[in-house]
Amino acid sequence: MSTAPDASLPTTSTDVGAVMRQVLYALIPGVLAYVWYFGPGVLINITLACAVAVTCEAAMLRARGRPLRPYLSDYSAVVTAVLLALALPPLVPWWLTTVGTAFAIIIAKHLYGGLGYNPFNPAMVGYVVLLISFPRDMTQWLSPQILSTHTLNFPETFSAIFGGHLPDGIGMDALTGATPLDTVRTMLGQSKTLSEIRSAPQFGDFGGRGWEWIANWYALGGIWLLYRRVIAWQIPVGMLSALLATALVFFLIDPDTHASPLFHLFSGAAMLGAFFIATDPVTASSTPRGRLIYGMGIGLLVYLIRSFGG
Repeated sequence: MSTAPDASLPTTSTDVGAVMRQVLYALIPGVLAYVWYFGPGVLINITLACAVAVTCEAAMLRARGRPLRPYLSDYSAVVTAVLLALALPPLVPWWLTTVGTAFAIIIAKHLYGGLGYNPFNPAMVGYVVLLISFPRDMTQWLSPQILSTHTLNFPETFSAIFGGHLPDGIGMDALTGATPLDTVRTMLGQSKTLSEIRSAPQFGDFGGRGWEWIANWYALGGIWLLYRRVIAWQIPVGMLSALLATALVFFLIDPDTHASPLFHLFSGAAMLGAFFIATDPVTASSTPRGRLIYGMGIGLLVYLIRSFGG
């Protein structure tokens, strides 16, 4: 993959800043839904990640002899921080968010030359580093079902993230569990059928409880980006179409052992990935046909990893 700046990128920091602000605006509905179903932890993670990202960005710009204001005002570091924070469990320890964000900005972005030269999406590099290095912490997701009986307010959430302390009588194991995607894969491995698995209260109408509505709001934000022509349609359409088609083929073959296409679209981060991550103008394809093929390849890989990978 070429590391030269994409010709489709805005050419000035003002242009980049305008694009990045639109991305942040489009994320707001999904973030609010995230808070509604999983509590205020995501807001704490976003705030911490943004502070770390801006600090690391300023430090690296200073070390490289670049002016601070033009680059800090393009909001690219903030977008990286927000995307990474949204990919983390709500009660993840503060130091893990700090490590992932610092790695994303310092290593994945600036050591490759900064915005326009990074071969990989910095937020996703930070995520992969955390997932490989701290798999236990990265799989402790809250369940909307559990939160309905164990609600954490902002002070309690803050204490859990920065001090590792939960209210008396509530342990981390009582609050966290497998995501709907992990539950389906695990239970299928235990010879359960999907009709039996879907009867669990953590599942909603066609996806994971809570997750399906968060996905809806991410999709709404993505449609806004398409309307504003901030992103091209080929990547999200290609990715979601390939994911839908692949899931439909396996579902038609055996609906008892393969989840429905709608479950794959509205569980996990499919919508966030399709509209906000895969469309990164630096690391994605830059031609219309290339974008479509690129998106379809991602959709196929998402299904294969979810269904057969680790």
